[in-house]
Amino acid sequence: MVETFPITTYFMLLFLFLSSLVSTLGKPKLSTNCLSSKFQNPVYQNRKLQNLDIISKLRDDHDAIKLASSDYGNMVHEIPASILYPTSINDIETLIKFAHNNSAPFTIAARGQGHSVRGQAMAPNGVVVNMRSLKNHRNGFGITVSGTPSMGFFYADVGGEQLWVDVLNATLEHGLAPVSFTDYLYLTVGGTLSNAGISGQTFRYGPQISNVYEMDVITGEGDFVTCSPEKNRKLFYAVLGGLGQFGIIVRARIALEPAPKRVKWVRMLYNDFSAFTKDQESLISLNGRKQKNALNYLEGLLLMDKGTPENWRSTFFPLSDHSRIISHVTKYGIIYCIEVAKYYDDHTLNSVDKELQVLFEGLSFIPGFTFEKDISYIDFLNRAQKGEQKLQSQGLWDIPHPWLNLFVPKSHISDFNSIVFKDIVLKRNITTGLVLVYPMNRNKWMIGCLRLYLMKMCSTP
Repeated sequence: MVETFPITTYFMLLFLFLSSLVSTLGKPKLSTNCLSSKFQNPVYQNRKLQNLDIISKLRDDHDAIKLASSDYGNMVHEIPASILYPTSINDIETLIKFAHNNSAPFTIAARGQGHSVRGQAMAPNGVVVNMRSLKNHRNGFGITVSGTPSMGFFYADVGGEQLWVDVLNATLEHGLAPVSFTDYLYLTVGGTLSNAGISGQTFRYGPQISNVYEMDVITGEGDFVTCSPEKNRKLFYAVLGGLGQFGIIVRARIALEPAPKRVKWVRMLYNDFSAFTKDQESLISLNGRKQKNALNYLEGLLLMDKGTPENWRSTFFPLSDHSRIISHVTKYGIIYCIEVAKYYDDHTLNSVDKELQVLFEGLSFIPGFTFEKDISYIDFLNRAQKGEQKLQSQGLWDIPHPWLNLFVPKSHISDFNSIVFKDIVLKRNITTGLVLVYPMNRNKWMIGCLRLYLMKMCSTP
């Protein structure tokens, strides 16, 4: 029987990178005397801190402070008192217990790659925990792949400090991979699970927080707690997507599935927003995990009258087609693009093109404006790295990044296009950055993975 999931509620996720705001934002200013005095700061007020082992792992030098005072957004700048470079999970427990029991409590924030945009990984006058420090020590959890092959049940126990690109490479050695990723892989596991972990796979597999079986968390009282849907479930659900406010993730058990080898990557262009969203909805209506004819990835993006049809994330369109694409963008002001991916391997090599052909029947894209690439699975997932390297070479990676994420219900997405995209963004000429618009199924959030996990648990002898 075909597995189906009714679309009870439909949301569109939008990312707006408003680069025109960059010129109005200043750069961070850090004084070499940014700490007034250790003895005036609550972190150092209690003499008991001097007797703790972690005292040698706290840094307040200028370089450490500067790194922890900004993030990817580069708009919010908060100066911490110190940065902890832990060599073990126990170091984090010790710090949090000290802060919790201190007569003058101070804030603590876990920082992975610092990829937040509004200062979420900062701790003004407090302590930032540099989670990546754990990777250099054996006391970190690392990446361990396990499972029951006879049942097709696989998972990876992963330290919260690990990067998703490293998780991908480690699991691929076993022919496996996580099912849900973000578009950018150089983020920590603990970081994305503290948010949601959303990308074009979300419509089918759910966000990353829906693909976690178990976690080890250090709570706000400094307790080390293992939690799952069956054990300490309130903590489990609070920490996933909890923005670090309910605990620090130090280990997560991530769902794995057999990894494909290659990807058919297709973009289709539209000049009509209603047709664009209607076709998106149609394509995500096939979303069962076992539906072999379903897509594996779907996003949507806007091409505006700004010159090149490419963006920093990837170079996709053939150079020979740039002029005719730009011609359409100039004519309509905005061209909408559906971007999809279909994974395949040696067993599905002969059927993947036919499956895509069937999926695309009846779609309303502009005739002659479909573009396809065939690339390796890892190159597709890691496609944003080349864009990052390009921006770094141009000195543009560390500029301010105003970035807005919104969930918009299906009932209002057309209004959003008319009022925001056309009447504000386009008419006022306020963006040259990336704008993504894509659909998700609400019933893919959390419950899908938990149902699968309970089924596996019940079947285990």
